[in-house]
Amino acid sequence: MRRILVRTAVGLAAAACLFPSTTTAQGFGVYEQGACVMGRAGTGVAKPCADGSSIFFNPANIADTPDVLSLGGTLIAPRGTFTNDLTGIQSKLEDKYRPVPNVYLVKSVNLAGTVNRVAFGAGLFVPYGLTTEWPDTSEARFLGYRSDIRAIYVQPTVALQLNHRVSIGAGLDINFAHVQLRQRVDLSTQVLPPIPPLPAGATFASLGVATGTDFADANLDGNSTHLGFHVGLSAKVTDWLDVGARYLSRQSVSFDNASVTIAQVPTNLVVPVAIGPIPAGTPVDALVAPQFTGSGPLTNQTASTVIHLPDQAVFGVAVRPVPRLTLLTDVQYTHWKYFDSVAISFEKLPPEVLHQDNHDIWDLRLGGEFAANESVTLRGGWYLHNGAEPDYAVTPNLPEGDRSSFTVGIGARVSRGFRIDAAYQYINQADRRGRTVPLAGYPGCTPLDSSCSVLVQQNNGLYSFHAHLFGATFSYAF
Repeated sequence: MRRILVRTAVGLAAAACLFPSTTTAQGFGVYEQGACVMGRAGTGVAKPCADGSSIFFNPANIADTPDVLSLGGTLIAPRGTFTNDLTGIQSKLEDKYRPVPNVYLVKSVNLAGTVNRVAFGAGLFVPYGLTTEWPDTSEARFLGYRSDIRAIYVQPTVALQLNHRVSIGAGLDINFAHVQLRQRVDLSTQVLPPIPPLPAGATFASLGVATGTDFADANLDGNSTHLGFHVGLSAKVTDWLDVGARYLSRQSVSFDNASVTIAQVPTNLVVPVAIGPIPAGTPVDALVAPQFTGSGPLTNQTASTVIHLPDQAVFGVAVRPVPRLTLLTDVQYTHWKYFDSVAISFEKLPPEVLHQDNHDIWDLRLGGEFAANESVTLRGGWYLHNGAEPDYAVTPNLPEGDRSSFTVGIGARVSRGFRIDAAYQYINQADRRGRTVPLAGYPGCTPLDSSCSVLVQQNNGLYSFHAHLFGATFSYAF
């Protein structure tokens, strides 16, 4: 009994020493890359699952994985709302399901005359992804009613078992990235051409156009490819204690020729009274139509931007206090400060900058699994983290906040070599204030300057969010 308590204490002590006083979120990181590890809350760095998912969780551990082919995925069901402080009107996220696939293949060979083992693998996974979609009638539409960032990694991997206890591994990450932003444009804020007697810089609001009048629908869509790398180390310290570490490199992905398509949205409004040369009753749509034709600024065009995907460093511990029980903990650092802003340069329109100003973050995961019998394994886990964004960066594009989450899972061997793993995860995010209006006052001050308090005051409502995640992996060991 004393030995069991010692083993358990080692795992808990490791977590206590490595876990900072605060934790923060994974931004738009996706960690559900295999149902086995998902069931134990993502704790997969020190002890691998037998489905090849270590290609993502720790490349070194494929040296301790059977030859296997696995196919799986996670279905994410995000649910959320925004409630306006002034009007009380509630906008609701579209009730959709977002699939995240993963595929892994591992094949190993033993080096003749040595204890060394070399494993080769290839994996497809999505470590970064974000899709938020609001109705195109919600007040979120003027900042973005659909935001989509996807980074699909294809990773050829090799690992070497140096001896019975230590393995190293590395992979080349080929990133097929996609970005999309769809938003409406508010006519009331657009500047009119010089029309005496209106003052210079007058907007369409001067013609009686109400705030929140759609007149254009813009869609930015781009694809790019980039390279990175992934390295890992694992060690069996004793027969009951394993440790592991991995590092996933940052990537700065350039979208140099993204397409921007802009469609006019009819307002069916007319000028109420004569203004200079514009007679009363003139259709407003006719006044703005030239912007959508010829060389107008709202014709289809190209744009360029850069998305910064942060690097990750993770350390994990796995403890087996009794033969059939494994307790695990992972501590993760993600360089989210690297994703500080998204600057978009248009061919014809003025440039636009989406300020994020994220800070670097830590994350803690606790998990466990119990082999109920030779064929069935039960799993569970829990993690929590805070939001990485400052208050003024909480928008419909990424309404992030403090989260707590729990997972449960089960694995079953249904025949020789064939295994099915399933997991469920619930994410509960604390309500957080944010905005649906453009950020003003940012130039000329920094978020650390007290004069920037106006940024926080622009928050005009409350975001609520939760999500259900369902994962399944089918693997065949050969």
